[in-house]
Amino acid sequence: MKILQINSVYAEKSTGRTCLEVEQALVKAGHECRTAYGVGQHDSPNAYKIGTKAEYYVSNILGRITGYHGHCMYFATKRLLRYIRRFDPDIIHLRNLHAHYLHYPLLFRYLKKAGKPVVYNLHDCWILTGKCAHYTVRGCYKWKETCYRCPKEVVHQYPHSYFFDFTRKMHREKKAWLAGIPNLTVVGVSDWTADQARQSYLKDRRIERIYNWINLQVFYPREENVLARFGADPEKFTVICVSVSWAEGSVRYEYLKQLIQRVDENTQFIVVGQCDRPIKSEKVFHVAYVSDTGLLAKLYSSAHVYVHFSLEDTFGKVIAEAMACGTPAVVFRSTGCPELVAKGGGYAADPGDMDQVYKYVQEIFKNGKDYYRDACVKTTRESFSYETNVGQLMGLYEDILNKAQQESYP
Repeated sequence: MKILQINSVYAEKSTGRTCLEVEQALVKAGHECRTAYGVGQHDSPNAYKIGTKAEYYVSNILGRITGYHGHCMYFATKRLLRYIRRFDPDIIHLRNLHAHYLHYPLLFRYLKKAGKPVVYNLHDCWILTGKCAHYTVRGCYKWKETCYRCPKEVVHQYPHSYFFDFTRKMHREKKAWLAGIPNLTVVGVSDWTADQARQSYLKDRRIERIYNWINLQVFYPREENVLARFGADPEKFTVICVSVSWAEGSVRYEYLKQLIQRVDENTQFIVVGQCDRPIKSEKVFHVAYVSDTGLLAKLYSSAHVYVHFSLEDTFGKVIAEAMACGTPAVVFRSTGCPELVAKGGGYAADPGDMDQVYKYVQEIFKNGKDYYRDACVKTTRESFSYETNVGQLMGLYEDILNKAQQESYP
């Protein structure tokens, strides 16, 4: 079995690590897997870089000026198609396509003509809309019919456009592009994501849910308390919050500040991630981005509760990582997050309701971490195991190929 993945990144960030982990599992099982990616630079023989840095920057600038994304990387995509023909994959697995690294008409024209089975993974909801990767905070559901007249603040958000609104045209083109793929399977990374696909123009396609996964060989309850390394008190009730960045003025930054103001001196915070303006408080201990997953697992294990401030996550991998370490989580009842804590691994508060978040943090303080530990660990082992969920994906590949062969030879 030969699988080609196409994604914005490789071996880094959430989706890039997913590509690498799928590749490793397939190679271990005796299959072949390659990943074509757009941003970054890697030397792996199984990775193919789409386009040059100069091409990417030109595409990025033109996309921002025109608002008409994915129509600039013509020659880079032509080279990609030659690479695909040489590799001749059995299945092409599309992941995040937005990041100014592809020429969409060329790619989808090839996918329609090649007739190969295609899997589209919904790591976010970009393919369902005219441009937006997320839309729940704004409460915009025009995409169920057609996108049009985006507010200026939305047009200026990622994928950015400085001047023009091409969302109606892009939405219509996406519908046409995917309609032209005869053998298409859609995979959501949560039940919520899969349900969104069922409400879109993809509703008549095969739609499956395969949860994202975590490495349970790394993320499990650790005995070593590492809080003192970062200046925190190992004996205090500890809230841990993790994000790639904590930009001042961002929604999650403001929610964090509100929660800090509500708790007393018996509670402290470990805030993991890049923060240009650290919050100055005796209750707060900032930790720069942690690349060592073993240390991150020890931090999760040392804390009493993980609080997740995002309102728009198709899955929420850091939530699952914390739970795997036996630490209950408090999340917002929004998008895919509440699915992770639904079986006793924590609580889901109403979106943006910091009074509820505080109440649930206090509930965990009162009950004690051990009250939730078994449910947290059980949930992650049953639902978010790397071996199990990658196995589900490989099983899906095999099922798709078997059905394709049956249709070819009735």
